[in-house]
Amino acid sequence: MCPRPVIGVPADRRILEPHPFHVVGEKYLQALIDGADALPLIIPVLAEHIDIDDILRHVDGVLLTGSPSNVEPHHYDGEPSEPGTLHDPHRDAATLPLTRRALDAGVPLLAVCRGFQELNVVLGGTLHQKVHEVPGYHTHRENPDDPLDAQYGPSHAVNLVAGGMLHKLAGATTVTVNSLHSQGVARLASGVTVEAVADDGLIEGFSVDSVHGFAVAVQWHPEWKVTQDDFSMAIFKAFGAACREYAGRRQV
Repeated sequence: MCPRPVIGVPADRRILEPHPFHVVGEKYLQALIDGADALPLIIPVLAEHIDIDDILRHVDGVLLTGSPSNVEPHHYDGEPSEPGTLHDPHRDAATLPLTRRALDAGVPLLAVCRGFQELNVVLGGTLHQKVHEVPGYHTHRENPDDPLDAQYGPSHAVNLVAGGMLHKLAGATTVTVNSLHSQGVARLASGVTVEAVADDGLIEGFSVDSVHGFAVAVQWHPEWKVTQDDFSMAIFKAFGAACREYAGRRQV
């Protein structure tokens, strides 16, 4: 039996009074274990103290997770955020260069929600900070007063581009996904292929053209109760398979 691939998961930096902590949501770790059959490795976001190449020598894939924080707009020449917007400059400083180097090295990459936004920014795209305030788009945020099962429950349809990776994994052209984000694509980066579009026209999935392997981003949350959704399982299984293949090439 082949050993489980090691998948690096950059953390969020949170202040849990009075100390800073580096944390990752358990649902992402569990999805890597149950869906990708992988060993998750949390990466602290201490960019000044950790060498990216050293990290990439020890992992077979990278998962960029969702988060309540927004990518700081100066990374994509956006307008300053409104006061009170939650940011995580330590995560930005770590994940943005890590993502670029992972792509260059051909390390398999799965980007979810904030990770989707990070990947678009790394590749030169821009973001809407509040999709719900952009004419033509509906509200993609969850109701924070709802129980978690309702927040992460089916929210809206996405159309999967025929012949794309996600279309092949789903075996369907339309799926219903959850929706828990306020940021979204304003200008999609060049060098990518659109994989999924929401029913209001918002781009919600893409793959990176220039890499030899797996580099996929989705705006929804397939990690939520991954074993209970066939499409989510298919995404994580494909990611895990790509990580195992990459691990095998590294060991030759």
